[in-house]
Amino acid sequence: MENITVIGSGTMGNGIAHLFAQYGYQVALADINQQALDKAIQTITANFDRQIKKGTADETTKQKALGNITTFTDLQQAVKGAQLVIEAATENSEIKLDLFKQLSELCADDTILASNTSSISITKIASVTKNPGNVIGMHFMNPVPVMKLVEVIRGYTTTDAVTATIMQLAEKLDKVPVEVNDYPGFVANRILMPMINEAIYTLYEGVAGVYEIDTVMKLGMAHPMGPLQLADFIGLDVCLAILNVLHAGFGNPKYAPCPLLVNMVTAGHKGIKTGEGFYKYTAGSKELIVAPKFA
Repeated sequence: MENITVIGSGTMGNGIAHLFAQYGYQVALADINQQALDKAIQTITANFDRQIKKGTADETTKQKALGNITTFTDLQQAVKGAQLVIEAATENSEIKLDLFKQLSELCADDTILASNTSSISITKIASVTKNPGNVIGMHFMNPVPVMKLVEVIRGYTTTDAVTATIMQLAEKLDKVPVEVNDYPGFVANRILMPMINEAIYTLYEGVAGVYEIDTVMKLGMAHPMGPLQLADFIGLDVCLAILNVLHAGFGNPKYAPCPLLVNMVTAGHKGIKTGEGFYKYTAGSKELIVAPKFA
């Protein structure tokens, strides 16, 4: 496998493109507008510069990797000759289903179609394609070049051969693939999101403040960051979308998103991406400041 197409140039998409390009794959990075693609290349370049400072990459690796990435706004051109297409678009079921319908028509019959979805059913996505056995979940963690885990999700009809190929590919990228079955939230988010939601409820009910909740989990449970900071990092809108998938999929009220989370997303406070969530974020500053609403 040499030719990879990544669809979506946001945080996850540019991270996936960065990873494959660094390991010598030819990467077609596709998005709906060139401005988003230009921003993605800038981000990848900046992330390589951080790796160079840390001693985990050098300038030669960076230049070779950037040379391995070609950007496209035309989907048909982007997937031409692709052996693997990885979708990293918005976590929205309708968008993903429409995209996979198009991919099924545009790609060769033996192309593996993977989704980086963090919660949406791979079986449902596969059902709109011509070859559902070739559809699989390849859920990377953020930041992609750093985090070791790849959650490999088998849809109901995903073949053994496709699963084995993706497991082996993840290992070639120096990742640790873990195979899971296709149920709402898979493993990572089925466990993580209720914890984040409970932390938000703990704040909502006045048990403790933002700093106190995160400190308890960091120092008491050895988590690298507290659940409220992690929610900001993931994106509160993404957390809400995943909780809604869990709630709809299982029908259990324990997955219902906290009203505070719903209100924050509605108000446009989505975490780091908007500059404010449970914490307030200032460009260039690494200091964590509790957002005025909760201070």
